[in-house]
Amino acid sequence: MSEDRPTDNAAVPDAGDDSGLPAAAAVPGAAETAKPAGRRRLPTLLIIAVVLFGLDLLTKCLAVALIDPGESVPIVGDFARFTLVRNPGAAFSMATGMTWLLTLIAVAVVIGVIRIGRTLRSLWWAIGLGMVLGGALGNLVDRIFRYPGPLQGHVVDFVAIGWWPVFNVADSAIVCGAILLVALTVFGFEPDGTRSGRKHTEDTV
Repeated sequence: MSEDRPTDNAAVPDAGDDSGLPAAAAVPGAAETAKPAGRRRLPTLLIIAVVLFGLDLLTKCLAVALIDPGESVPIVGDFARFTLVRNPGAAFSMATGMTWLLTLIAVAVVIGVIRIGRTLRSLWWAIGLGMVLGGALGNLVDRIFRYPGPLQGHVVDFVAIGWWPVFNVADSAIVCGAILLVALTVFGFEPDGTRSGRKHTEDTV
């Protein structure tokens, strides 16, 4: 009489896994831990900053070369015009007597943005911070290398619109980037790519 014996090739469950499930599924939270996070956005931030910095530097050089001090070049009548101004203050000619302090603040902003950008995963945050970084670098170069000397250099402004103080590309980048960052914060978009409102809702379910 022949006996039915199990073959040697029969599958044998892993001795260390009584549930019979794959090792990754047997450990709670393993899938979430292994799931890759969003792509880092530092390269995007730096590209935007470099483009804006280059545009700011180019337009300032053209303004200095082509516009005489005190000259007004109309663009749209008297409402929009080019006029060359040497600004010792902050954006839009504010705080004109604190050039050295503004220079140190600009250096701190550049360092802070780069440090934040190393862990950044939100595209919109990368755009906003890239605009702020590019603008800060543009005006910082003026403060370091232009007259009357390091840390006290006057920033080149050349765009005048209506009653608004004369400004440059760097000023526009800083202000637009700051507005974007404030809007992202108000609407709950985090630098890591998540949204605080949705995260709170998921945690309470």
